[in-house]
Amino acid sequence: MQNILFLEPVFKEMIWGGSRLKTDYGYDIPSDSTGECWAVSAHTNGDCKIKAGEYKGETLSSLWTNHRELFGNAEGEVFPLLIKIIDAKQDLSIQVHPNDAYAKEYENGSLGKTECWYILNCDEDGKIVIGHNANSKEELASMIQKNQWDDLIRVLPIKKGDFFQIVPGTVHAIKAGTVILETQQNSDITYRLYDYGRLQNGKPRELHIDKSIDVITCPQKLTEPLRKKKEIEVGEIEELVSCEFYTVEKIKINGSAELEQTEPFTIMSVIEGEGSVEGVEIKKGDHFILPAGFGHYTLKGNMECIASHI
Repeated sequence: MQNILFLEPVFKEMIWGGSRLKTDYGYDIPSDSTGECWAVSAHTNGDCKIKAGEYKGETLSSLWTNHRELFGNAEGEVFPLLIKIIDAKQDLSIQVHPNDAYAKEYENGSLGKTECWYILNCDEDGKIVIGHNANSKEELASMIQKNQWDDLIRVLPIKKGDFFQIVPGTVHAIKAGTVILETQQNSDITYRLYDYGRLQNGKPRELHIDKSIDVITCPQKLTEPLRKKKEIEVGEIEELVSCEFYTVEKIKINGSAELEQTEPFTIMSVIEGEGSVEGVEIKKGDHFILPAGFGHYTLKGNMECIASHI
């Protein structure tokens, strides 16, 4: 059996960032405006290192390049997934992501960005932006030019435990007071459509209006998540979404569960509680990968995890 790969997150300070990564998750970070935890990442803008064991100190991208057997010899130039925890003290920009074909042509061969959000926490009256109300590209461009943002964007109420699949071409934004776990393709391509006139270092942040209009789907059609539950002896496994890029599940246990890892690899993030995996203690805020061939394993405790695989 292969060793479990525990990862050291990479943290990003953002102008909209909050302090819950420190207060709620206990991460040792210097700034209360740290907004993003890149928990499982092999991206050049944030490459996680292995915490312990045979591969201690090596980056995830290095393991993907030199030890592909750990990942079932899965194909692809880069590790395919990126897991983040995002803590928004202020509203994020209204944005959109391209698909693989557009990113390959216009973003130096990058992957596109399909992503999904699990709401870890939010204010009592929490809201989120997903979708828009324009029926055509012409109407979209006109509403943007006239700054008709209240008419253009769709704002939905949210609560802890909600889940959303965000396909390329979908207008979206995380709003203030929200903490999410994001599972996404390994891409850092974001087109900002609107940023509330905010300044960074005394200047407005760059917008990408033309590219946004290029990639936004009109009219907007939202993707419904699966949310298909399967009871197990000490809890449940809920399949949240399954698409060509990833499958994401929520595992909830109170006791000892015997599970099996049959995929090329499985990423796991502990989002509530504590316990152990194969006798190794784990707690809220821990992130690890079960490599190829891991087989049967024991998950014990009172906790919730988000698991993903290709």
